[in-house]
Amino acid sequence: MASRLLPLVAALLLLLLLTAASSEATLHPVDYLALQAVRRALSDLPGSRFFASWDFTGDPCSFAGVSCTADGARVETLALGDPRAGAPGLGGAFPSAAVARLPALTSLSLVPGRVTGGLPAAVAALPALRFLALAGNLLSGDLPRAFAPALRTVDLSKNGFTGTVPAPLLQLRGLRTLVLSHNALSGEIPRSVRAPLLHLDLRGNRLSGGVPPLPGTLAYLSLAGNRLSGPVGGVLRRLPRLTFLDLGRNWLSGEVPGEVFAFRRIAYLQLRKNAFSGELRPAGRVPAGATVDLSHNALSGRVPPELATAGAVYLNGNRLAGEVPREVAAAAEAGRMRVLFLQDNFLTGVGVGGALPASAAVCAHWNCVAPPPAVVAACPAKGGRGRRRPQAQCRGRTG
Repeated sequence: MASRLLPLVAALLLLLLLTAASSEATLHPVDYLALQAVRRALSDLPGSRFFASWDFTGDPCSFAGVSCTADGARVETLALGDPRAGAPGLGGAFPSAAVARLPALTSLSLVPGRVTGGLPAAVAALPALRFLALAGNLLSGDLPRAFAPALRTVDLSKNGFTGTVPAPLLQLRGLRTLVLSHNALSGEIPRSVRAPLLHLDLRGNRLSGGVPPLPGTLAYLSLAGNRLSGPVGGVLRRLPRLTFLDLGRNWLSGEVPGEVFAFRRIAYLQLRKNAFSGELRPAGRVPAGATVDLSHNALSGRVPPELATAGAVYLNGNRLAGEVPREVAAAAEAGRMRVLFLQDNFLTGVGVGGALPASAAVCAHWNCVAPPPAVVAACPAKGGRGRRRPQAQCRGRTG
């Protein structure tokens, strides 16, 4: 063991002597060796020149993606890869052992590329870490159970992480943004979420069970493309600051809470492809220009007039009946509503007539009334443009 340590000790002593001899070379030897290990582990993908400036005959604090503390003694930021949109990323194995030796690191990021490996607790729990973003690579394995208490942003999306969402991560008192979308996470969302999150994105995983109580600080929530089930009315009513909500492509059920339509800042309400049922009873008008997508559920009753202020409405694939309110039809005719999709319901009146503006798309086929010619062109071709339901399916459907 001692013989193996001698070369490392000698290298550290040499670096200490060099540091003392030069006022410019002030980086701590441990950090210097860690950056060298990072360089050996990773390489530029074809077309990338990120590592071109990593010449260890110069000051490592001037390397691309590296910034140091004010005294130049410690690495503070490590941003690996060219951050410009569309730039090639990096390949190789994630240098977790090297990164774990950077105790002053506050920000660690990796641009999308082909980097493999896992995320050990030794990296995720670095004491000063506040920003962690490793999205769009080939990282895999379970997520660690320990994370830095100072973390404010975590983005591990578009990788191959498995296992469950770590409960300790959702307990961090400073965490504002958590993005774990497009991985292979399974199990339930932890029941106790104490982090004051503004942005939570868990879409595109294999999560199951119900949606737990979430912090009222949330402005962005996406749980789409999972296997979540059960009612969510009680959860959503407590999220009045939402501007973006996407729960699409799950197995959620029950009624859609009327309060969510009238949230003052809601701009995108996406609940499509679930098992929501019952009538729509908005507690107020939808904010002007908002997108409301409730398609492919089991909603019944009438189309609510409170949707007239929306910019796009998708109600297709439900069990709605009766006539479309005149103010909703008028919004489409005037071009204030750019999309109104009502196909595959049991409507007895659409109310949209005459020529529509080029900015509007209305579809109402496969209802209990023949769609007017003006709305046929916007319908998806595979849905059978212009067709109406057989009368036998429409008896007693008045809404």
